[in-house]
Amino acid sequence: MQTATDVAVYRPPAWERVADEVRTTVARATPTTTHRARDLLTALTRIAVFADQQGHRADARLWLAPAMVEQFAAAGCPEVTQATRANYRACLTALRTAVFGPDLPGGRPVPLSSSDASQPYSPNDKAGLWAWAGGQSTAELRRGLRLLLALGLGCGLDTTEVIPLRGPDVRVLEDGSCVLAVRGNRTRLIICSRPYERTLAQAAGHAGTGYLFRPACFARSSNTVTDLIYRAVRDPRVPHLVLGRCRATWLVERMNIPIPLPVLLAAAGLDSLHALSRLLPYLQGTGAEQAHTILREMP
Repeated sequence: MQTATDVAVYRPPAWERVADEVRTTVARATPTTTHRARDLLTALTRIAVFADQQGHRADARLWLAPAMVEQFAAAGCPEVTQATRANYRACLTALRTAVFGPDLPGGRPVPLSSSDASQPYSPNDKAGLWAWAGGQSTAELRRGLRLLLALGLGCGLDTTEVIPLRGPDVRVLEDGSCVLAVRGNRTRLIICSRPYERTLAQAAGHAGTGYLFRPACFARSSNTVTDLIYRAVRDPRVPHLVLGRCRATWLVERMNIPIPLPVLLAAAGLDSLHALSRLLPYLQGTGAEQAHTILREMP
């Protein structure tokens, strides 16, 4: 019988970065049939590439963390059917149990680590990332990284939504606000938050009718975003730039306002509340007196 490493599986451009960890992890699960090995390899490769696109290192513990699996199932494979998505989730859960043991005893979620893609950036993190992006050595890096921050922190976009954007997708209104038309499966209009309006408007002017992010890069792929981030000089005092965390920050900040749920779901391109459940631990608490007043004054 073929081993897990012999089975043919989808090979995306990021494969070389994740291949060793994918092969090792599936082999440790000791699948008993070629068909099972193929299923596990496919599911783990898909989530590994998804995590790579978010800027994460090749680490199976991170890939198979429950929160990462849920994020992948909700946003990492939009082109597949619900049944395929459920199969991916089942395969990843089985891998986690086989390789690392049961992570959810009694159904209780495991604590989220500081590297988890769901954890929002703090205000200090955001300021540090902005300064880090502006301190890069080339105009391309400075402009590209700050645009990523504007699209992630200011508009709530994920990696796959950044890549196809073009200059005309940004419309600047008379009051200076920027409206962004998001392409793809979650087509919608986004109002950019005020601190990032100028960056977004300048990027649109620079792009003309071409691509908004990295307009000189014509070979568009899942690596279009991650390659730029990898080229940047790291600062150990600043957290890694991960678009998934930027989007989580955008969502949590709006959930804390609070904003009416229909407005939030439409702006985020979501059709259910399921994807928001992973962010609940990061919401601000409400004091007993304030909660009393809020509940009493509701009509």
